[in-house]
Amino acid sequence: MPEKKKKFPPDAERAMEEYGNSLYRLCSVMTGNREDAQDAVQDCFLRYITKAPDFNDSEHEKAWLIRVASNICHDILRIRKHSSFVSLDEIRNLGTSEDNAQILGLLIALDEKYRIIMHLHYVEGYKTDELSALLGISSSAVKKRLQRGREALREIYEKEAKQ
Repeated sequence: MPEKKKKFPPDAERAMEEYGNSLYRLCSVMTGNREDAQDAVQDCFLRYITKAPDFNDSEHEKAWLIRVASNICHDILRIRKHSSFVSLDEIRNLGTSEDNAQILGLLIALDEKYRIIMHLHYVEGYKTDELSALLGISSSAVKKRLQRGREALREIYEKEAKQ
């Protein structure tokens, strides 16, 4: 007798549809690897289903998912710390357009602590005070990381433009 296919809880299914793409983009930027990003998003939603947290509102839910996904990405990066890096050419293939691919490639080249801040601020649209609460760092630390991230991006961009 074939097994019945289990369905996700309605909240998890809605959350996957609503936040799945955003989390995937974040994890892609953080890990620099499509497969690791997929694993991180999957693990994030597995935790969502198993823990079944109560949220005050949709922003609280999204913040929880982003926090969990970024922690999973940090774990993935910690595990493969001694392995080789993915080439920028492979990363550029993740983008849907030439511009998106170039931006994604530049973000991947950043140091990890700037990468997540830059992605959440410029791609996902979070404000500095929201990032401060979300990541558990001071507002001034967020601003400083944004500044240093922009400087690092400028250096990377100028170096690539010369080549």
